[in-house]
Amino acid sequence: MQENIIIGVAVFIFGMLIGSFLNVVIYRIPKGESISFPASHCQRCHTPLKWYHNIPLFSWLFLRGRCAFCKEPISMQYPVVELLTGLIFVILYLKLGLVWYLPFVAASFTALFALVMIDFKYMAVPDNVNFAALLFALIQPNFLDAMMYGAIAAGGLYLIGLLSSLIARKEAMGGADVIVAGTMGALLGFPNFFMALFLSAILAMIPAMVWREKGVPFVPFLALATLIVYLYDTQALHLLDTIIYG
Repeated sequence: MQENIIIGVAVFIFGMLIGSFLNVVIYRIPKGESISFPASHCQRCHTPLKWYHNIPLFSWLFLRGRCAFCKEPISMQYPVVELLTGLIFVILYLKLGLVWYLPFVAASFTALFALVMIDFKYMAVPDNVNFAALLFALIQPNFLDAMMYGAIAAGGLYLIGLLSSLIARKEAMGGADVIVAGTMGALLGFPNFFMALFLSAILAMIPAMVWREKGVPFVPFLALATLIVYLYDTQALHLLDTIIYG
């Protein structure tokens, strides 16, 4: 029990470190900037940060949410992303255990989390982050199955989008959604992929009605539904059996 707690804490800390890097991805990728150069700096006064200014979550708390140099407020996005990424790593560790493919599954969901933040903020889905999520999702013990399910999910959604576009005479589905579908298929397999699609539609229903004129990005709901169904895959299958067979 004590060993599991120690491992869980280590996984959480590692996840927060990844979350710190994720903040760089979320901020720089949509702007077309390099994620490695220049080094971390204040976005307002542009002063390079010391290493102790980059300790996930704790630096933000220690600095009381303000830049150490110009004292301007630091966005809450930074500690929230670090904390949530750490939690994502922990819940996946609790789900899978300390298996060799845990880092790759966690990396896939982390990339999906980056897409969620970028899509909410910029209404855009960068291809490089999207493909990273897909590639990480394929690295599993059942690689061939993951590749097959991913290809079928992406291909099926592409055909649906193509047919919908022909009927509506306008683009009905973006290429980013197709890639996300591939990631979902690789992670979940069938029939859980369809359960996640159905759940994402339910999750998006109310926000879509509230912000009907502005529009609501769909990728965040696909990603959230994928995480929920991945964590509760057995329950999802049981629910599907109940729906079909009563």
